[in-house]
Amino acid sequence: MKQRVAILVSGSGTNMLRLIQAFQGSQEVEIALVICNRPGAGAIERAEAEGIPVRVIPHKEYPSRSAFDEALASTLQEASIDWICLAGFMRVLTEAFVNRFANQILNVHPSLLPAFPGLDAIGQALKYGVSVTGCTVHLVTPEMDAGPIIMQAVVPVYSNDSDETLAKRIQAEEHRIYPEALARVVKKGWKIDGRRFCEHEGPQSA
Repeated sequence: MKQRVAILVSGSGTNMLRLIQAFQGSQEVEIALVICNRPGAGAIERAEAEGIPVRVIPHKEYPSRSAFDEALASTLQEASIDWICLAGFMRVLTEAFVNRFANQILNVHPSLLPAFPGLDAIGQALKYGVSVTGCTVHLVTPEMDAGPIIMQAVVPVYSNDSDETLAKRIQAEEHRIYPEALARVVKKGWKIDGRRFCEHEGPQSA
């Protein structure tokens, strides 16, 4: 039975599009729904062009963060979603929402977590003067950018880098590892071990 995946977006949807295209014809994963909180975002047209159902749930129409998250949760449950991928979703999810979908939400972050969590991770890396940074796909927990790590990719930082040039190289790696990370979590035989999401090793034979 295919695992049904919803992608949550707010912007242009480049990571969303990569996920959609990566699982076209998949026997294990179905990108079943895209939810966008910003009417008119580029991701909406891109998802529709790929034949993916889209729901627009404008967060500004709700009186509180919890009310918006409740509408979001109801939509996901009505669609029988197994996994949720955040792809440039510019909303901080409430603890109640995250706990409701515990170990079912994935996010991609533009740094090698736990380094540079939160906003402007690329700017933080440049300001700190690191020689390498990268991106991380992780499970979402109530603490921001602190969930078990599924996959990471390293990206070099050059002396003449700007936010834009470094972001472009990081995004290329996000496009590469996000589909692979999703494919990994839907397979059986993986477990959470502290801050890591790792393959379960059975008993060794003599």
